[in-house]
Amino acid sequence: MKTNYQFPMINDQTVPVTRRPAHLLWSLAIGHWLFLSGFASAADSTNLPPCCRKALTNAPYSDKSLFQLDSTWTSDVGREVKLGVFRGRAQVVGLFFTHCEYACPIIVHDMQRIQAALPESLRDRVDFLLVSFDTERDTPAVLADYRKTHQLGTDHWTLLTGKPDDVRELAALLGINYQKDARGQFAHSNVITILNAEGEVIRQQVGLNTGPEESSKALEKALKAKAP
Repeated sequence: MKTNYQFPMINDQTVPVTRRPAHLLWSLAIGHWLFLSGFASAADSTNLPPCCRKALTNAPYSDKSLFQLDSTWTSDVGREVKLGVFRGRAQVVGLFFTHCEYACPIIVHDMQRIQAALPESLRDRVDFLLVSFDTERDTPAVLADYRKTHQLGTDHWTLLTGKPDDVRELAALLGINYQKDARGQFAHSNVITILNAEGEVIRQQVGLNTGPEESSKALEKALKAKAP
């Protein structure tokens, strides 16, 4: 039942206010909170990197797919994932470490050049994955700072760290060699790997400051082949 009461005088006028039952006020408050929470969650999900999104398919992997590896990785946003989460989207993969003094910033730049070289209509169908050699220093927080410093957007870029044996296994499958020196630096192969949406290697770009055209063409071909 509604009852009216007199609110204190404001600007010399009395404002009648309707009092509502307490249980109705609680219901309205909870509903408003749930609405805002849902809105925030939806907004946050659009700002998460590819590793935090749902895999696009659960079909069996091919015997050439890197996505079938059982290793668990930690992203710069703290999410633990398996590589299978990237299935359904082509990947441009680079192995690196954040304290690298020379080659790694060039590798990242070369990956950005591949991204820029893609036809605009295909850019939303390709993601970029950086996996660190340095399992001791490259914590999720360090990777997050690296993302910010190098302006690697969350829409298509994922940064991962993992266990030493898992990094070594992935590197071996990609044909990448690396070795840590006394200063904590890593001597390593300079390779960018292109995976199709099933996690199969379709091209490797070897060296630094390599033009992005051939990698862009390989991605374009793979994406067109997958299109219905």
